[in-house]
Amino acid sequence: MARASMERQVNGAMKGRSIFRDEKGSTTAGMAVALLVTLSLLFSAAQVYRIHAAGSEVQEVADAAACAALNPVAEFMVAVRVADAAVLSLTLLGDIAYGAGVVALCVPPAAELGSQLVSAGQKVLKARDALSQKACEGLGALQRALPFLAAANGAAVAAANGEGSGYAAMALLLPGEGSSIASGASAVEESMEEAVEAGKGELAEAASRAEEAARAAEEARARGFARDCGDNPSYCMYERAGRLAGLSGADNPLFASVDSWSFSVPLERARVYYRERLLSERPASDSAEEQARSALRKRFYAYAISELREAFVHETADSFSASFPRFPRNTEQMRATRLYTEPVYPVTVDGELPVMHAWDGCPEAGLVDYYGSAEEWESGSFETCPACKFTASALGSVASASTSIDNGFEYHYDAVAQAAADYQKARADAEPLSRAAKGNAEGLLDEVLAALGDAGAFRIKADPPGAAGCIAFVVSTGTSEPTAFESAFAPSGTLGARAAVSAATLIRDESEEASVIGDLLDDLSGSGSALSGVGGLVLDGWAGALEAYSSGTEGLENGVAAVLSGIPLAGSTGLGEWAANGLREGLEAVGLEPADTAPLKPVLAGTEAVARAGGGDWSARYLSLREQALARPEASSDALGLLAERVSDEAYQRLASLEITLAVVEIPLTGVSVPLTVTLPATLAEGATGLVDGAFAALRNIVGAPTYLERWE
Repeated sequence: MARASMERQVNGAMKGRSIFRDEKGSTTAGMAVALLVTLSLLFSAAQVYRIHAAGSEVQEVADAAACAALNPVAEFMVAVRVADAAVLSLTLLGDIAYGAGVVALCVPPAAELGSQLVSAGQKVLKARDALSQKACEGLGALQRALPFLAAANGAAVAAANGEGSGYAAMALLLPGEGSSIASGASAVEESMEEAVEAGKGELAEAASRAEEAARAAEEARARGFARDCGDNPSYCMYERAGRLAGLSGADNPLFASVDSWSFSVPLERARVYYRERLLSERPASDSAEEQARSALRKRFYAYAISELREAFVHETADSFSASFPRFPRNTEQMRATRLYTEPVYPVTVDGELPVMHAWDGCPEAGLVDYYGSAEEWESGSFETCPACKFTASALGSVASASTSIDNGFEYHYDAVAQAAADYQKARADAEPLSRAAKGNAEGLLDEVLAALGDAGAFRIKADPPGAAGCIAFVVSTGTSEPTAFESAFAPSGTLGARAAVSAATLIRDESEEASVIGDLLDDLSGSGSALSGVGGLVLDGWAGALEAYSSGTEGLENGVAAVLSGIPLAGSTGLGEWAANGLREGLEAVGLEPADTAPLKPVLAGTEAVARAGGGDWSARYLSLREQALARPEASSDALGLLAERVSDEAYQRLASLEITLAVVEIPLTGVSVPLTVTLPATLAEGATGLVDGAFAALRNIVGAPTYLERWE
């Protein structure tokens, strides 16, 4: 007893009794309080989870609504690129037709086709102007409807995510208005059209004159080839040289085509032939007359070798000059040569009259007193040698037979020499005519290439509402009923209106290998398979021009190649190939860059970034209110009020049809017609307008309702 009493004293004071525990452990009251605290914490945590879950749900709906609201903008940009591809393709096609027309005008047989291509180019560019204007008007109308389309999409997505608790979404595109969409113009293109129209007649005439002269040159060249070796195995220089002089191999080459042959071939063949004939010349018998004829033949061969030594052929792509000596065919022609004047014939004076001999070995020559010429023989008084019977006419008749009938080498050589002279004259006549035609064509091709380089002037560009992004507000239009966690420990009650804000912007969808010209190419395939003539060329060119939208210069080159492939470029002047090469090479300098054909996709972004990118008064006010809301959460309803005010002032255009035809691409001369249509989202079906108006009303009601803020202590 005394010990127990002492234990209750501490430093002389009495220790108080606890109601929560005693010496035996926890008391009943302590246990009850612990249970109550535990239950309160449990139900409070559940209530916090419920509130957070409800809050995250409305945020997720806001994110989905923001992305959905930008889908019409992404589709609109696809429509813009389709229209841009169509307009650019027609611009390129028109310019290509003009260029191909200039090329065809350089080839007289294709001159009519050239005129038709120029006319086709003019018609294509006019069709381009009509398409561009119509497409810009259609895109402008669609652009003005984008705010409503965005609001409809956002409202529909929010409503679809309600699952019992209704949501209303308000989506606002930034910027709220787009820039004007208008068709362009090009003074360069106008200059090209005027220049080609004014110069096409002059070019065709110049090309025709050049072609006529070139054909004369071509005919002379072909004639020379035939008489040199082209007529083999019939008589020709090649055949006669082989038969009469035994030439073969490199000394007597044979060419199968005039394309690889030149006039230098017969010149060299003649040099080798006469050298061989001189070395191998022998009298056919021992008679003095035959030996005299052999001596005169040697004299002729030596003369030919000497003359051919001075001959030449100079030929380049732009010029030709040649000198083929012409050998005498009779005494009269011989009198104009050195054979007539050279003093190489021995003269003896044994009687009253001197005697001139054919060669030193003449049996009657004896002691030679001096040497004379055939000219002296004809002008003086000479007695004819009884052995060799030399006279001036005997010398003149040496080559008479071989130059007068086709079994003689000189007969064919003389024909080649005449062909070379004709060829030189025709080339001389053709060169200035060809230069004039090239000058005309080059000026027109420069105009065409300049127009191709300025094709971007007609491009369709758009900066639509929503280019910076979209800000979406979502509010709950229903209430959240109490949950199974309802208790006296943490009363849940009914959750009131909840709101969230989200933003999205558009980026390139790198994962998609999409092309905005796919539909156009699908419509094109098979459309012109039965077309021929100019229509077929135009359609083939359009396919390449469409390809140029995504591949740049490569597609443009394909389009030009497709049109040029239908033009007969071969001609005597080579102007067609020259002009075609000039057009092809000029395309590199055009520098057409491929367009960005990747589609756009919406992604979530910060509201601050989107608002700053959007600019404008509304964005500035939103950023100000955002800062206020972050500082004072109870003022966050002001942002909703601002949105409601802005939306109510917008004049959204309601569209009656889900499919809109912006314009129709019509290709002249082909019968091909491709409509450019835009299919609007299904949210524009019946009831979409009601969704948008209902969402606006819900926003106004919530903003106007009193706000009660309860704080957890």
